[in-house]
Amino acid sequence: MASDWKPLSPEEHRVIVDKGTEAPFSGEYNDFFASGTYVCRRCEAPLYRSADKFPSHCGWPSFDGEIEGAVRREVDADGRRTEILCARCGGHLGHVFEGEMLTAKNVRHCVNSLSMHFVSNQDQSEKEGRAMHKAYFAGGCFWGVEHLMRQQPGVVDVVSGYMGGHMDNPTYQEVCARTTGHLEAVEVTYKPDEVGYETLARLFFEIHDPTQADGQGPDLGEQYLSAVFVGSDDERKIIEQLIAQLREKGLEVVTRVLPVVRFWKAEEYHQRYYERTGKEPYCHVYTPRF
Repeated sequence: MASDWKPLSPEEHRVIVDKGTEAPFSGEYNDFFASGTYVCRRCEAPLYRSADKFPSHCGWPSFDGEIEGAVRREVDADGRRTEILCARCGGHLGHVFEGEMLTAKNVRHCVNSLSMHFVSNQDQSEKEGRAMHKAYFAGGCFWGVEHLMRQQPGVVDVVSGYMGGHMDNPTYQEVCARTTGHLEAVEVTYKPDEVGYETLARLFFEIHDPTQADGQGPDLGEQYLSAVFVGSDDERKIIEQLIAQLREKGLEVVTRVLPVVRFWKAEEYHQRYYERTGKEPYCHVYTPRF
């Protein structure tokens, strides 16, 4: 055993070393969707990101993607299934299945909770000595909002996704069909010691038209409406004050102020769209308003 591996309980040893399986619906991460990273319980190598976890209702934690190079695949001893193991220490994780059409990626890593340990984004940030916060905005097509928010100094990452609907793990096609109630939104991860929430909120109101009630630019429909999802009273106060300032300037702001709900990451082909294609936003442009 490597000197830096963590000691295992008898049940963890049964699963990780002896390639056992925990009982369905019994694992601590089966119905768990906090933001962070799942690492190998034995060697602590990062395995999966929370953004790739989805509710499969199969009884075990499910992911439709792994961290590059973190997971090794081997034909199972039964000769039928494909086993997945930690690429670093060889610990048994579970099995991988394809063709179930549960997500757009069409793959499911079925993993034992006992094979993993969860590290929250906050814990990881504190460990690295830089606390990070998140903010959520919806202002029309998420391609443009993501692209322009990403250029703000102090912003670490921006992810395109869906918020505010009534369906788990919605697809782009379902959201566009207006059957889920979701808005196209972005999750902004930022360093509060470098950029404040109010600065991000001001930028949001200046890169889209907060007075358009039926969408944004040529993109019409409820999925393109303007909204801010606030996670605290302080955030709500800042947004309401900014809206009041804009209304004093004569702007009939229609932006909704909603509580933070589950954020669903959009399909990979939506992420960094303008960066990948070399195009420019067609309905988002910076317009000073304050």
